[in-house]
Amino acid sequence: MTARPDGRAPDEGALDDTAPGSTSPGSTAPGSTSPDSTSPGSSASGGTAPAAAAPVIAVLGLGEAGSLLARDLLAAGATVRGYDPAIARPAGLAGAPGFTTAGSEAEAATGAGLVLSVNSAKAALSALAAAAGAIEGGRARWADLNTASPGVKQQLAALGERHGIAVTDIAMMSPVPGQGIRVPMLASGGAAAEVAGQLTALGARVEVLDGPAGLAATRKLLRSVFYKGMAASIVEALEAARAAGLEDWLREHIGQELARSGAETVDRVASGTRQHAVRRGAEMGAAAAMLTELGVPPLMADASRALHERLQQATSSSPARPPRPNAGPR
Repeated sequence: MTARPDGRAPDEGALDDTAPGSTSPGSTAPGSTSPDSTSPGSSASGGTAPAAAAPVIAVLGLGEAGSLLARDLLAAGATVRGYDPAIARPAGLAGAPGFTTAGSEAEAATGAGLVLSVNSAKAALSALAAAAGAIEGGRARWADLNTASPGVKQQLAALGERHGIAVTDIAMMSPVPGQGIRVPMLASGGAAAEVAGQLTALGARVEVLDGPAGLAATRKLLRSVFYKGMAASIVEALEAARAAGLEDWLREHIGQELARSGAETVDRVASGTRQHAVRRGAEMGAAAAMLTELGVPPLMADASRALHERLQQATSSSPARPPRPNAGPR
């Protein structure tokens, strides 16, 4: 989410029709000070205006992603309180100005305005439960950045609601290394707009979705089914091609197919897979047998065979569509 312009023209407020060196009525001459003006950083009474306090952010989980986010948050001026039960002294963070290593989730969350849970899907619920008492009923916001199922995100939201804690579901949409806090993110659920605003002010790129916790995770995981599934199939195919002495040939073929793919490829693949499920299921059965002969476990090939068989069964059990009425000559 990006900051919006204020609507002013580039020079709006700087243009007037007074001659150089003159002053308009009610204005002061260059270099002079009006009686009711104040200098930068001072208050009307002559005192210095207090500087804005640095935001305090707790980062739970200091592995690859969590540590990179924490470093960028520190560089952006935030105070970071980190906790990871498996990392006593996080590299690049321990001893850094503005960073405190906490001894528990609750200790890290105490006094924080925002808590980022970046540990793991299996630890997401226990992390919130452990820290809830420290921020219960307060103004702290909880953002879960773990790659978890929408169901887990909904459980987090329900747990947070019982403790008066707004939980935001955040999905990081590409790898954190090389991007850090600027990794593209999706946010949904309680206080998503507020959390996005807090992170955006520190350099993040967050798109807010209009929906409950779990919506951001749904979008990420739907893409993962395609992208990670394709990646796994490529890896398995290349492994088999290597065993057959044909890796270079297959690598070039895959590259050519990816290069000429476009939006229309999606419709062609989806409709063709259903239409030819019987033949393609048998073909993938033969492919799985070949991989076994080559000593390569046919995990993706066998999964493809099973999917084609399921499509075949669904097609054969569905009622036949009635013929289209004759619309007459065109």
